[in-house]
Amino acid sequence: MRVYDAYRLAIETGIKNDPRLREEVDLVLKNAKEEYDKLPEEKKEYFDQERLWNPYADSRFSWGSDLARETEAESFMWGIDIGTGEIMLADRLKEKGRKVSAVIAHHPVGVSKTPFPEVMWMQTDMFHDVGIPINVTEGLIKNRMDEVSRNVMGSNYNQSADAARLMDVLMFNIHSPADNMVQLYLEDLLGNEQPKYLEDVIDVLMKEPEFRQASKYNDPPKIMVGGKKNRCGRIIAKMTGGTSGPKELYEKLAIAGVGTVVGMHFPENHLEEAKKHNINVIVSGHMASDSLGINRICDVWEKKGIDVFGCSGFMRFSRN
Repeated sequence: MRVYDAYRLAIETGIKNDPRLREEVDLVLKNAKEEYDKLPEEKKEYFDQERLWNPYADSRFSWGSDLARETEAESFMWGIDIGTGEIMLADRLKEKGRKVSAVIAHHPVGVSKTPFPEVMWMQTDMFHDVGIPINVTEGLIKNRMDEVSRNVMGSNYNQSADAARLMDVLMFNIHSPADNMVQLYLEDLLGNEQPKYLEDVIDVLMKEPEFRQASKYNDPPKIMVGGKKNRCGRIIAKMTGGTSGPKELYEKLAIAGVGTVVGMHFPENHLEEAKKHNINVIVSGHMASDSLGINRICDVWEKKGIDVFGCSGFMRFSRN
């Protein structure tokens, strides 16, 4: 398998595990095709044509896509955040004889950095599925998307991609597809285990190697709102959709009958809002949760003979 084929397989795996209905994912691609077709010819060269098959604006090949179509995918180095230092590390490892076919970032870099807030729109369907009217989720998410978009406008988005180009290191990133994997995994896990108390949710999470390893690094899952013996009520996981949604969602979640939210991380104003509306909050842990989703992508690659080793916060555990 070539490196670019492995990249496409990761995107396709994310699509198969998307929390939305497949027709909603297909609609994203359909809208992109219509937008492209309407453009005058002189503007089509500026259109990101990957949008025609990849519904995730936060996952792209940062550098070397043409070379990646010719390069065999043998061993990948994957990190949560990839900067110039990690690119230099990959080059140094190659000098020492370690095979590195490509470097993979989880969080958006390069061409996926500034448009990544677009994937937040999937949260409209995710929260609609738990009982919030779609018109409400669309209104709330749109305002938050605009805020996040403004925040990333000033980023030095191509810093690590430029380093990869100069060091001749293939680099891409996989964000939402991996987050989709942990979203589905934890939904199924919590649904099957049916924990009664908040402390039981922690026990369920601690069955997974990523959370056990993070605990050894002093970053265990934590109850942020509520007590150990608080009853969970209806539990939802929030692991995908780009980044944190608007704090106003907690009032709507309470009305919809949600009792506990399990997420990778929460801003302080989210915790305050959750307390106000008596919603329990459990932080599963950012690096551990990201690693779980990434590992499920890696397991798909592993079956194709591709080795993946971790850096920059990613902990590799195979479930094959």
